[in-house]
Amino acid sequence: MPCIDDKMDYESVPLLVNRYRTPVVDSYQSLQDNFGTKQSEHQNIVYTWTNINVHTKQNKTRSYYEFLTPCCSNNARTKFRKKLLLKNVSGSARPGELLALMGSSGAGKTTLLNSLTFRSDRTVTETGVRTINGVPVNRKLLTAISAYVQQHELFIGTLTIWEHLVFQALVRMDRHIPYEKRIARVEQVIKDLSLEKCKNSIIGVTGELKGLSGGEMKRLSFASEVLTDPPLIFCDEPTSGLDSFMAHNVIGMLKNMASNGKTIICTIHQPSSEIYYMFDRIMLMASGRTAFFGVPNEAITFFKTLGVGCPKNHNPADFFVQLLAIVPSQELRSCKTIDTVCEEYECSLYKYSEIIYQKKLFSSKKLSWSRLHLDGLQNISSPYKASWTEQLSAVLWRSWLSVKKEPALVRIRLAETIIVALMMSFFFYDQHLDQDGVISINGAIYLCITVMTYQNMWSVINVFCSELPVFLREHHNGMYRTDVYFLSKTLAEVPLFLIIPVLFTSILYYAVGLNPKFIHFIIAIILISLVSQVAVSVGYLVSCASVNLRVALFMSAVTYMPFMLCGGFFLNIESIPSYFRWLSIFSWYKYANEGLQINQWSDIESIQCSSLNTTCLRTGDDVLKSNSFVYSNIITDIISLLLLIVGFRFLAFLSLLVKTSRN
Repeated sequence: MPCIDDKMDYESVPLLVNRYRTPVVDSYQSLQDNFGTKQSEHQNIVYTWTNINVHTKQNKTRSYYEFLTPCCSNNARTKFRKKLLLKNVSGSARPGELLALMGSSGAGKTTLLNSLTFRSDRTVTETGVRTINGVPVNRKLLTAISAYVQQHELFIGTLTIWEHLVFQALVRMDRHIPYEKRIARVEQVIKDLSLEKCKNSIIGVTGELKGLSGGEMKRLSFASEVLTDPPLIFCDEPTSGLDSFMAHNVIGMLKNMASNGKTIICTIHQPSSEIYYMFDRIMLMASGRTAFFGVPNEAITFFKTLGVGCPKNHNPADFFVQLLAIVPSQELRSCKTIDTVCEEYECSLYKYSEIIYQKKLFSSKKLSWSRLHLDGLQNISSPYKASWTEQLSAVLWRSWLSVKKEPALVRIRLAETIIVALMMSFFFYDQHLDQDGVISINGAIYLCITVMTYQNMWSVINVFCSELPVFLREHHNGMYRTDVYFLSKTLAEVPLFLIIPVLFTSILYYAVGLNPKFIHFIIAIILISLVSQVAVSVGYLVSCASVNLRVALFMSAVTYMPFMLCGGFFLNIESIPSYFRWLSIFSWYKYANEGLQINQWSDIESIQCSSLNTTCLRTGDDVLKSNSFVYSNIITDIISLLLLIVGFRFLAFLSLLVKTSRN
């Protein structure tokens, strides 16, 4: 098919367009009609993209066939060469229609979706124009009017469906909407997406906590995004991991949303033939290029004109994907096929009817109000729908629910605390004030610090690392601020991390035979509680600075070992080599050990000596001097622990800020 001249007057060829019966012009007329219907004008979103190019750099390693196949490679003579991921991809998504981006693995579907939603990796470079109703769009504007249903669901598994959606309503809906209307919207969405029977069910965590089925989880993902009734919805592989029945239901749900005037774009790998015909429009992609854009039936006609018609009783989607895939050991032939198809499409009336559509669309006066509305959204100073206090209230509520309902964080941890405290009580029971008792009591004190450090730091790392992906996704979606999340986590977990050291100390203190005066018992609780909070702070820092749980667990072991050695139990502070002694400044072991030993030995005036002792510690002061501890330092130790709590948490917050900026 010969190419049409780029400079020709498209208004002069309406008969040609009508001859090929492209539905684009009719759709445009339908779009204009819809602007006068009951749908509000700002709901009619037309998202267009023109000449989208995405490329990245990679090492110059080229196989033999890459020199011969231009569709699969790009020539370069430098150490690094540009790898083209998308090449001149253009298209549009229209209100009332469901658009599917289709193609084989590596065809560029997800790359295009990431580009359209401003989620591309920082290592790639993008060019091209993206507009909404003719208004150039940026990430802030797109986030304000769209929703993105990602392929992999991320939820706080201990919440119920109702609790999760209420939280979403609190942070995603406009701040002027009253609470009663938010709850009513939640109930309506639950009903619309058939989640009524399981709305009070736990969401669950795969492999840990039994919860929703795959289909229910997918519907919950959609429910979270449609709460704000966005006019534009993006979906990444909405049928991934679902059986054919559930996949059909999910696409049917998207089709129903589109019929209500929404503009929906989704990627899909290989739909069944029944699902294929449910799409209003498809974009076939191959090697980062557009092989076809139009309605499903027109795709069959287009390929038939190329001499590669889809056989009868054959799934068109399977046929197109197989035809446009790079077949191993047949790369040259596959790339030649892709080049032929893509070049034919670029010269076809299907391509130019899309250009006509966009040209008429941008000159339409019907879109003037929508453009003014979008221009107003461009000037919004804050990307967040809720105020800072509303965000804090909502995130704190969810964090508290998560802590309260997390079995690993409450029941198991409390049981662990009681068991460890009882075991230590049995082993160190009723120590006497003699030379052996001094060694045992000091050992018990240091073991208390170690237990509180290990238990609290590692539990924080396990829970915090599991929640970080949820936070990063929600923060990226403009739901709440980083400082709101960090402060909420800190406040929500304070009660539990105070109960644990109080319970631990109460069981252990008098059983071991520590200083019996009540004031010393209270001081011991304060010091051990501060140790617990320092450990939590270090856990936050390690979690925020690590890329995943495995790295965090490794870093925690490397982090706390030097501080433990600088605590004054295994080594006298004065015996530590000078080039390591600076670590003791940041060692909570040192301050806690000194404070607890001062609290224990300060009032002890007599310690028994046996005839076998060559060196006898006769008083509590002797014990403190033997460890280079000074009685007057107890206030300094408490202040130092408080400063470490603040310092480590501040560093953790900075690490989280860096992580969100990179994300």
